[in-house]
Amino acid sequence: MALIPSQVLRVAILLSYFSILCHYKALDMPAHQTYGGSWKFLTFIDLVIQAVFFGLCVLIDVSSLLTKGADSREQERQLKKLIGLRDWMMAVLAFPVGAFVVFTFWTLYLYDRELVYPKLLDNFIPQWLNHGMHTTVLPFIIIEMRTTHHNYPRRSWGLAAVCLFGIGYILWTCWVHQVTGVWVYPVLERIAPLARVAFFSAMTAVICIMYVLGEILNSYIWDHTHTEKVKGE
Repeated sequence: MALIPSQVLRVAILLSYFSILCHYKALDMPAHQTYGGSWKFLTFIDLVIQAVFFGLCVLIDVSSLLTKGADSREQERQLKKLIGLRDWMMAVLAFPVGAFVVFTFWTLYLYDRELVYPKLLDNFIPQWLNHGMHTTVLPFIIIEMRTTHHNYPRRSWGLAAVCLFGIGYILWTCWVHQVTGVWVYPVLERIAPLARVAFFSAMTAVICIMYVLGEILNSYIWDHTHTEKVKGE
């Protein structure tokens, strides 16, 4: 038996995301007052995705508890729909976008932090909040993957959905630049137009790789768990 029930972990993670979002929105940052506000940053979009995802997980836990022992086909059908939506969000949004944010942020930060997170931001964002936005996302989503089995969609459909999300964000970033004349991330200011195309293509490829890695990790965790149970019997 797990030391901490998965339902309790989900509630704790959901509350941590609410706290992070509230503290982030309370920051008095000039970038939040310009066109697009917080929504032009992928980090903020990812935090919203994670909060919605874990909120859905908690809703399913509560619904399962309330309908336990009830003989209602309609309730069972609605619960299966929620579980299907949860699994889709895990596969297409929560894991690939979360892993992408953590990987790309810290890769660019370690190479040259001014490309993605200028030192000036230290005056606005405390270290704990920075890690809440760019570090703990990955262990949180891996904990969820480890405690609950998620059914992934067909890979071609999953990759298509991830690509659609990535291209949509790229177009949104370009539109913000068109309106304001400023790129959302400093790295985009420093490279030539052709290099931006290559950069956007590479980032789309990375988020697709994250999707495949999530699918492989999910299969490994649960195939391995199933094998151990069979051996134990």
